Amino acid sequence: MSDPAPSNTQRKRSSETRLGLVRRARRIMRTLTEAYPDAHCELNFDDPLQLAVATILSAQCTDKRVNEVTPKLFARYPTAADYAAADRTELEELIRSTGFYRNKTSSLMGMGAALVERHGGEVPATLEELVKLPGIGRKTANVILGNAFDVPGLTVDTHFGRLVGRWGWTEASDPVRIEHAVGELIPRAEWTMLSHRVIFHGRRVCHARKPACGACPLSKDCPSYGIGPTDPGEAAELVRGPESERLLELAGVRTEVGGNEARTAESGESTTR
Repeated sequence: MSDPAPSNTQRKRSSETRLGLVRRARRIMRTLTEAYPDAHCELNFDDPLQLAVATILSAQCTDKRVNEVTPKLFARYPTAADYAAADRTELEELIRSTGFYRNKTSSLMGMGAALVERHGGEVPATLEELVKLPGIGRKTANVILGNAFDVPGLTVDTHFGRLVGRWGWTEASDPVRIEHAVGELIPRAEWTMLSHRVIFHGRRVCHARKPACGACPLSKDCPSYGIGPTDPGEAAELVRGPESERLLELAGVRTEVGGNEARTAESGESTTR
């Protein structure tokens, strides 16, 4: 029995040169910049400690829920020493709604103690020191570095890993390998904002189960185009977030008032690729 013929995606990836990949990756980066000019960390914080705490709480929890919990938490525990000396039962109750609250309580108390013992109560500004803290992995460390210290970093969460794989930037599944592969394609100065924009796009357009391919501004540069609905009307209904109108415009799609049909703004005909 002969091997199955390669898919269109496989053929496109296999025929692409390294230079072509770099150029395509940077086109995608520029389109994301246009699509999400205001992309940002969606966790609320005022200092590095607050961001570290919020990021620990965000594991298996939405940013919205974390932001509902943290105002009272930050007021109760303003310093690392406060977390180190916290009453476990009280702290668990404050963060219970974020899920996995017992493990997160251990991480917060352990991080507070480590910061007091090793860093004078201050959050360090290097990847090497951050990943030594309880509850802080490489992904969390890059969030802290990029958003609290302006040190460029790539945040490889589930959205980021899914999207760069769909774009053919890397075939790696390990977050560290993904980080290194993407870092070779994109200038270092862009890493933090690229992370935000990729995550925004994953939440708004390139969904895990049903990506809005027919309403995606990246469709021309995406080798995975077609794994979601390509009909503009159907795809437009999948687009989420306050940027929806701009995203549809960038994709050349507009929704007709009073109906579900989506057409290209230029020609009034159904969008095709």
